[in-house]
Amino acid sequence: MARLTKNKKLALSKLEEGKVYTLAEASSLMKGITTTKFDASVDINVRLGVDPRKANQMVRGIVTLPHGTGKETRVLVLCTPDKVEEAKAAGADHVGLDDYVEKIKGGWTDIDVIITMPSVMGKIGPLGRILGPRGLMPNPKSGTVTMEVGKAVTEVKAGKIDFKVDKYGIVHSSVGKVSFEPVKLKENVKEFMSTIMKLKPSSAKGTYVRSVFMSSTMSPGVQIDPKSIDE
Repeated sequence: MARLTKNKKLALSKLEEGKVYTLAEASSLMKGITTTKFDASVDINVRLGVDPRKANQMVRGIVTLPHGTGKETRVLVLCTPDKVEEAKAAGADHVGLDDYVEKIKGGWTDIDVIITMPSVMGKIGPLGRILGPRGLMPNPKSGTVTMEVGKAVTEVKAGKIDFKVDKYGIVHSSVGKVSFEPVKLKENVKEFMSTIMKLKPSSAKGTYVRSVFMSSTMSPGVQIDPKSIDE
């Protein structure tokens, strides 16, 4: 059995074993159970009563968190020359096309989101084996394949994220930073969960939201009562 570190013991001492907390309580606990020296991310993990192996039970969506994630998102826009200035004006970190396609073929993936246009997807499709495993492949469903590249960049920079249930039926997402005030974490989670509820597949039977846990980087998970999220 692995030994608990001093910091881990300290964090666990602030939690009641077996207790299910309200969203407000969990949000307030994040600072106290986090021992990292950097501004740790706060994540939400939601176990859903769906079977992701069935196409009609796949849960995937996009949400703009009211207070953002607290993370600086590095955006690459792959576009035609007429859209370059629009992308730059919106705050894209990298803008281009053929030169960046070649860089990616060489293994460069030092970005968080790629936004592109339908007309250039033919050049980007072959990059799928590189971008796919890293979750970087542009997708119309997530709003990253669009003619409105400036708008897409602005939304991503403002805290727009996309999420998808994994093969175990769990949705993972960052909802802020430990430095956020508890009320901001609470409001981000409420917005995220509201989107999850709207995406409930009609074919899903039984309990849809089975469990919700909040944690920060390297902290213990805090279980949240799903009913408290609507309060």
